[in-house]
Amino acid sequence: MTTETLIWLIPLPPLLAFFFIVLFTNKNKALSHTVAIGAAFLSWLGAMIVFLQAIGVEHFGEHPFAASTDWLPTGETWLRIGVLIDPLSATVLFFVAWTVLMIFLYSVGYHNFGQPAGDHDRAGLPPHGATEHGHAVLSIEPMYSRFFAFISLFAFGMLTLVVSDNLLTMFAGWEVMGLCSYLLIGFWFGKESARNAAIKAFMTTRIGDVFMLLGIAYLYSATGKLSFREIFTEVNLHTLSTIPSGVLGLSAAGLIGLLLFIGTVGKSAQFPLHVWLPDAMEGPTPVSAMIHAATMVSAGVYAVIRMYPLISLDPGTMSIVAFIGAFTALFAATIAVAQNDIKRVLAYSTISQLGFMIAALGIHAYIAAVFHLVTHAFFKALLFLGSGSVIHGMEHGVLHTGNHKVDPQDMFNMGGLRKKMPITFWTFLIGGFALSGFPIITAGFWSKDEILADAWGHNHYIIFGVLAFSAFLTAFYTMRQITLTFLGEPRTAEAEHAHETPWTMTLPLVVLSFFAVTYGWVGIPEHFPVLGGLVPNWIHEFVGGTLAEHPEALEFNWIPLLTSLGVALGGLGLGWLVYRNVKSPAEDKFQFALLKNKYYFDEAYDFLFVKPIYWFSENVVYKFMDMTVINGILHMFGPSTGGIGSTIRNYFDIPIINRLIGDGSADATYWFGGKLRGIQTGRIQQYLVLSLVSLFVIGGLIYFLLLA
Repeated sequence: MTTETLIWLIPLPPLLAFFFIVLFTNKNKALSHTVAIGAAFLSWLGAMIVFLQAIGVEHFGEHPFAASTDWLPTGETWLRIGVLIDPLSATVLFFVAWTVLMIFLYSVGYHNFGQPAGDHDRAGLPPHGATEHGHAVLSIEPMYSRFFAFISLFAFGMLTLVVSDNLLTMFAGWEVMGLCSYLLIGFWFGKESARNAAIKAFMTTRIGDVFMLLGIAYLYSATGKLSFREIFTEVNLHTLSTIPSGVLGLSAAGLIGLLLFIGTVGKSAQFPLHVWLPDAMEGPTPVSAMIHAATMVSAGVYAVIRMYPLISLDPGTMSIVAFIGAFTALFAATIAVAQNDIKRVLAYSTISQLGFMIAALGIHAYIAAVFHLVTHAFFKALLFLGSGSVIHGMEHGVLHTGNHKVDPQDMFNMGGLRKKMPITFWTFLIGGFALSGFPIITAGFWSKDEILADAWGHNHYIIFGVLAFSAFLTAFYTMRQITLTFLGEPRTAEAEHAHETPWTMTLPLVVLSFFAVTYGWVGIPEHFPVLGGLVPNWIHEFVGGTLAEHPEALEFNWIPLLTSLGVALGGLGLGWLVYRNVKSPAEDKFQFALLKNKYYFDEAYDFLFVKPIYWFSENVVYKFMDMTVINGILHMFGPSTGGIGSTIRNYFDIPIINRLIGDGSADATYWFGGKLRGIQTGRIQQYLVLSLVSLFVIGGLIYFLLLA
């Protein structure tokens, strides 16, 4: 089998798993998760083979793995679709395959496989526990097989997006993930909050997707191409950069790039379309990890990185990208400081970290953005799965005490879990330190430091300052989360009775912890003191080969390094000092209403957009357009057509069709029948005489006519 054929097959196993589970195995939970995990493993195996082959090719950026085929005829030409693995997609494929496989395995334990069915559980609601041998125990998810079918389809969408060589099939994978986000955020559809969150996510991301589709259409109309390698030729890029778009003074490349970027703003939850991502926590925790690390939001950043040669042509578009990214990084970090739900802290953290990547792209820090995308995927998947492990342990405590009023996701109901859940604690600590950029030993330090170094090195001092302060807040709220959750003593009886989760949940945490530490080693700058040059800067050499011109490595500067060290260690230290003795929300000095309520953006959007749209739909579309205009037109046509119908019936149908033609033909036939009846005597002699007479008459007529 050729490498190109293998690339075509990588997204296929999860898609087949989806159909197989839906059609055949949905009644068998064990078989369903076996099919799903087996499919994820096959995709992982294919991805690893392709990745290892890719890193073995010298100058891989100039000789990527590619294959395409004719798909749709477009007049004299064909629209071609295919697969492409270059340094960028190979790097992204690596982390997608690993995180997806770990999330699939983790889901088996998270959904309590092997546990009894709940006493009162029903489809569409989270399991409430069961009674076994007189004790309350966790119960298995009622829609267990359905969950594995949906996340398999989710994985197919992301893998399709990564291996696509053109915008069209990339957009198809993009939309598959949008559908799956709706299905999985609203997985527990019996909860009103989950239904609302699913609709909110779907509608908000659709806003961005419409603009992205417009960008794709504009690009195709301008170039007649959708393939990345054809778009990024020097001739096409020069043409797009010189054609004015007539909008905001942007070139065609600038406007196309901006439209495509708005798609990323929706998918990667950047300001002002960030409001859907925190509510996505209504879905099961593996879904949160899929959305925040392995697939959906990573796809948004990947789209900008993939289209970077086009987007980077217009300085105006790049300024907008940098501003949105930096503002979002700081904006979301301030909100995370005041959140008490363990998953919502991570949700706003994700928005903030995505802002770092977008800002990096806006200042031309291409390699730093890719590096942080990969490291963030590993440590954020680790943190979300770790938070799910914590919630799982707390739910056991809730069942033990029977106090279902205690929120197992509220960090103020936790404390002391380091002793109860040691594996979860140490892996969460690694992930939290990686997110904070703990120096030297975590991957997050190297990728985040690279972004700060690029901002400083390219003289973007305002961006540098904003991102540095955001990084400080990141370390602060991360240590707040670790302290409130794991350190000190249990603050509730439920935390006292929490316990470690099964191996299917802890093994993925250990694997992801490994990458949250070691992946940073592939990006140590060559000029870094002491450590530089000990390990090759693989990420710079390999990923940089994706671009036509390899980016130059920055000269080492102490200012970004000292800033990175200061904000990471300072934020972690301050977070521990402030929260080490905090026992309740009342003692939390950062519970500002403005931050706790997310700057009231949901309320503002509800007032400015949702309610006016509802009013417009009810009063203008329904009452005026539908009931008055459309129904009025229909009611006007009703009497007039009725009158026309009556006229036709009375003056044409009845007298002419019925009486003259219909009844008239019957009467004429009846009259002729009556007259001819008299000659039907039954006498053969009479019939012979009539025949002879008829013969002579007809013969005479023919003879006369012939002589004439």
